[in-house]
Amino acid sequence: MDLTVVLLVGIVASIFVGFNIGGSSTGIAWGPAVGAGIVSKTLAAFLMTFFVFLGGWTVGRNVMDTLAGDIIAIPITLEAGVGVLFFIGTGIFIANVFSVPVPTSMTTVGSIAGLGLATGTLNFDTIGRIMAWWIVTPVIGFWIGAILGRYFYPALNDRFEIVSSDGALITVDKSGTIPSPVLGPNTTQQELVGTILVLIIGCYMAFSAGASNVPNAVAPLVSSGALEVNTAILIATVAIGIGGFTIARRTMESVGTELTDIPLLAALLVMTTAATITTVLSYAGIPISLVMAMVMTIVGLGWGRATRPISARDVVSGKTDAEIQTGALTADPDVPAPAIGDPEPQQVLEVGDLFNPRAIAKYISMWIIGPTVSLALSYGFFVIVPVPIT
Repeated sequence: MDLTVVLLVGIVASIFVGFNIGGSSTGIAWGPAVGAGIVSKTLAAFLMTFFVFLGGWTVGRNVMDTLAGDIIAIPITLEAGVGVLFFIGTGIFIANVFSVPVPTSMTTVGSIAGLGLATGTLNFDTIGRIMAWWIVTPVIGFWIGAILGRYFYPALNDRFEIVSSDGALITVDKSGTIPSPVLGPNTTQQELVGTILVLIIGCYMAFSAGASNVPNAVAPLVSSGALEVNTAILIATVAIGIGGFTIARRTMESVGTELTDIPLLAALLVMTTAATITTVLSYAGIPISLVMAMVMTIVGLGWGRATRPISARDVVSGKTDAEIQTGALTADPDVPAPAIGDPEPQQVLEVGDLFNPRAIAKYISMWIIGPTVSLALSYGFFVIVPVPIT
């Protein structure tokens, strides 16, 4: 087949992958803000596209180097790169059909590793380092969330609870010579600051998503030399943006309502933690899942809040008969937060649920199923089909 045709097929495959990445990662970055009614889905998609580009253009280059040159010992051909993209896109598309944000980076690594296994070119040192971080990252996210929930969240909630009032956040005062923006009729300064904070953190999440996900859409083509890095980043950004404006609408609803039913302050803590973990590891060149960090931080935050009536020594040692509840973050804000170790009001531990256990199980299963299936399919395909690799 003519290489020009193969390149066109590869670009279409990259756009397909980026499109599905946009559907998944936009929900993760903006689901809580959309669910809270702070931004519309259209504005969320626009902001997502812009900050994904910034993340991919800067930090994402380090992840690109890992995916394009370190997992497999030799540069792959254009034909092999197109095959890898097919399995990446198929796995992400299936997850989006079920409205589950898929661990994109893990699926990508699995597809590339399948090619490496089939051709005997897999760099086991690199893949071992990546998988070690896949194991450590959920632990880091959980314990950061647990520490925040146990020691900091109650005081933060007392002082900085973010609520949304009825009516417009900002209106335009036309009484003067020059119209000027003013606070809405029910808007408080605290609400305004909180809303701005939500927007900033959402943009930070989008930046982090770009750093980790832009390379997933185009790294196989960059590795083959068919696309220059800057061009590849632009193609991936456009594709992710299209996904954000279209299929991400379902995923934003899924993340905003199914996974979490927590106050906005808690969501902001989770988003900031997950974005920071993902950005730091992306800077180090580690392909990592933003979904993984976010989900485990949510679980840790609830666990830390629910264990406040128990001493830290008893929690760690397991020397307690107290029942750990998951409804820790939806408590009545008028009830003051007790000191650690003091009895908490019963309603604090029983009002609402921090997370949906079934949703959490579904997300965690995707971390295992996604890369495993992509590796198996990629390996089987490249063993059976004689695709040139050099």
